[in-house]
Parts: sequence; structure tokens; C-alpha cells
Amino acid sequence: MKITALKTFIVPPRWCFLKIETDEGVSGWGEPVLEGRAATVAAAVEELSDYLIGKDPFLIEDHWTVLYRSGFYRGGGIHMSALAGIDQALWDIKGKAFGVPVHQLLGGRLREKIRVYSWIGGDRPGDTANAAREAASRGFSAIKMNATEELQIVDSHAKVDEVIARVQAIRDALGPHFGIGVDFHGRVHRPMAKIIAKELDPFDLMFIEEPVLSEHSEALKEIANHTATPIALGERLYSRWDFKRVLSEGYVDIIQPDPSHAGGITECRKIAAMAEAYDVAVAFHCPLGPIALAANLQLDAVCYNAFIQEQSLGIHYNQTNDLLDYLVDPNVFDYGDGFVKMPEAPGLGVEINEDYVTEQAAIGHRWRNPVWRHADGTFAEW
Repeated sequence: MKITALKTFIVPPRWCFLKIETDEGVSGWGEPVLEGRAATVAAAVEELSDYLIGKDPFLIEDHWTVLYRSGFYRGGGIHMSALAGIDQALWDIKGKAFGVPVHQLLGGRLREKIRVYSWIGGDRPGDTANAAREAASRGFSAIKMNATEELQIVDSHAKVDEVIARVQAIRDALGPHFGIGVDFHGRVHRPMAKIIAKELDPFDLMFIEEPVLSEHSEALKEIANHTATPIALGERLYSRWDFKRVLSEGYVDIIQPDPSHAGGITECRKIAAMAEAYDVAVAFHCPLGPIALAANLQLDAVCYNAFIQEQSLGIHYNQTNDLLDYLVDPNVFDYGDGFVKMPEAPGLGVEINEDYVTEQAAIGHRWRNPVWRHADGTFAEW
């Protein structure tokens, strides 16, 4: 079997899909995308395709190594997202060729299902209690929400009070055991992060996410000393080498690599294994499309320290198309009682509606992060 073509599709709401074709008619799908930079990642896939055309798709580890190491400049969001989508598609081909799900090729699943959470509240969180109730009515036992709106490096305690009020409203509505994750989203700087983390401690959260940006990981020591809440980090880290420092410093309790950003299934399994050696949990990052979620679930099936899975069904970004729209069988993601079952079909376990993908790719998208500013006119982290 030889690789004959790599084709990318920029599809709404903000995704990029990849199809890798072979001379034996077996094709695989991946989702190489960096939100807001989809076209750039697609261009990187095209550049990497020069090496892959004519190669045996089964040699995944070797292809990964060459595509990563053969470039003098390596790593970062664009390169690793392109490599991630290629890696997912190669695993999809191999699973389909052998007639088994990818997790069977990775040693066989160690869990039948995994807990999932739903996003609520939008970019600027509001009416969180009703949104959490609605998520609970759809069977979810956990949610994640953005903590704050714009927040200056040092800001008013009134904004801290707003965070606490939103979380309190969810606790009052759904009780002490409903799962709540609070995402600081890199909007919070060190001086305010330790204050908010401490104020949130009484609410028994699942985790606080990105209390500071990854480049400020040295601040996690001080933040960890102000809270007993587990600290999660990692959606903006792209390789095992990026995670090495964070894990060795010892202040992160949950890592969140994204299998569409951090080198795909091959790399994210290695990252998860590194974390397990440090007794650190994994909650794979996935506010993306159906191929990305399918890849995440293949990893969840074999990673012992994975405990919950992000997914984008109904997320506020999915305004034109949602998670299930591109699937031949939307029921392949078997949600129930706050969990989703591991896919058992060959490859990644999903069948993509290629006709619909082609139709929507003609529309495409140019999704961009919003640009926010503080009252004084300075740029505000989104």
C-alpha cells in the first residue's frame, strides 16, 4: 500500500479536515487545525506531503520522526498541528486496513467509556446557572466555563466577586457533586490569578485551567500554594519536550495536550505516559470537530490517567455547523449518563460524509480570535 494524495478541506465553523488516499482504496481522515490559523496549517500539510507521497502509510512512527526531525526548525503550533492531522489519518488508514479500531492497535482499550463535559457561558460568561442546568438536562454531569471577561494585570476585586457569583450560582443550582471546571483562558495574570484561585477553593472544583499562560509556568508554584484545587494546563504546549518542563516542576495536576495540536495520537500517547510517571492526570483538549474527538477517544481508551474528555457538541463557536454534522452516522458518539463510549468501528471509528465536507469546503471559513481591549485601550487577552 502506498500513499497517493493528501487533500485538505477548510470547513465551517472553524475546522480543517485532511483525507489521505492510498493506491489500494483505503483512505484515512485527520483534523489538522490551529484555531484561527487553519489555512496556514493546511499549507504546512501540503509542504509535508512532499515526503509522504509514495510511502507506506503503515510506517507511522518513522513518518512521524522524519516529519518532525527532518526540518531544521521544528515544533510550535503550526508544524505540530499539521503533523497531528497527518498522524491521525495514518492511524485511521491502518485501523481500517486491519479492520480494528485504533485503540486495538495501541494495545487494546482499558476502559469502555469516559466522562465528558460540556462548555457553557460563551466567551464572556453569563447566566451560568441556567446554562449548567440545561447541560445537566442533556445528561452531562460536568461543565467547563470561562472564569472572567477582560482582566487587567491588576484589576478590581469586583471582577473577582463576579467569578465567585457565577460559580456559586452553579453550585446552588446543581449541588455539591456536579463537576465544574473553571478556565482562566490565559486572561488572568499572576497578581490576580492567586487571588481568584484562593477565592474559588471552597467550591470543590474539578480543576482550574490555565491559571496563567504556559510561558509563565514559574508562577504556578505560588498559585499552587494558594489553592487545593487541581491545576490544569497544556492546550498551548505542542510536544513532549514542551511538557517536560511543566511536569518536572511539579505544580500541574492535570495536563491537557490537544491531539490536533500536539503531534497527533503518536505524540499525545507519549505525553500521557510521561504524565503518568509523575502521577499527573490527563484531560485531552478538544473544542474541535468529529475527527479530532474520535482521535481523542482512541487515546482515552488506552491512557490510564485520562479521566475526562472535552467535546464541542453545542459549544458557542459552532454557530453554522456542529460536531455531528459531518458524520454519516451521528450516533457513533454514544453519549449517556455523562459519559461517551469508546468507538469500536475500524480506524478512528467515524465515517465522514465526504460529499457534505466538499460542499461546506466550498464555503470555507476565516474564523479569527476576537480582539479585545481594556478600558484604557490596551490589548486584552482573549
